[in-house]
Amino acid sequence: MSTTNSATAAWLTQEAFDRLKAELDHLSGAGRAEIVQKIEAARQEGDLKENGGYHAAKEEQGKIEARIRQLTVLLRDAQVGEAPADDGIVEPGMLVVAKIAGDEERFLLGSREIAGDSDIDVFSEKSPLGAAIIGHKEGDKLSYTAPNGKEITVEIVSAKPYSA
Repeated sequence: MSTTNSATAAWLTQEAFDRLKAELDHLSGAGRAEIVQKIEAARQEGDLKENGGYHAAKEEQGKIEARIRQLTVLLRDAQVGEAPADDGIVEPGMLVVAKIAGDEERFLLGSREIAGDSDIDVFSEKSPLGAAIIGHKEGDKLSYTAPNGKEITVEIVSAKPYSA
């Protein structure tokens, strides 16, 4: 379950990995069974062309299958590890406060899946910002080139391990 040199591997805490694995297990088992029952019940209602319940159930089935595929790939390629050390060095799993082009921003560096239901902003370590700040520490000032070609200045204010 752990890969260390995969270019596509997402870093996840063990807690996030376990939560996502439980979601995948539910969707693959009980979730699929529930949607099959909904589709069959809607099919019994008659003409499928004008059956809103049937079409809604089929759409829900498509979303579930897409999420199953997404979770399968994510968990297969995930790099699972302990929360990063509280040493002020920016790495995946850190809650970062940075002044970006003069504005103070607070975000999680890593995978959206680590944050769960939190509404915190998340930047991938593979994003231009993430790639620029990874390995830097509190107090560091740097700049990076954004996708639009602009040079953006960044100052790392703090970096602490994220906890949900």
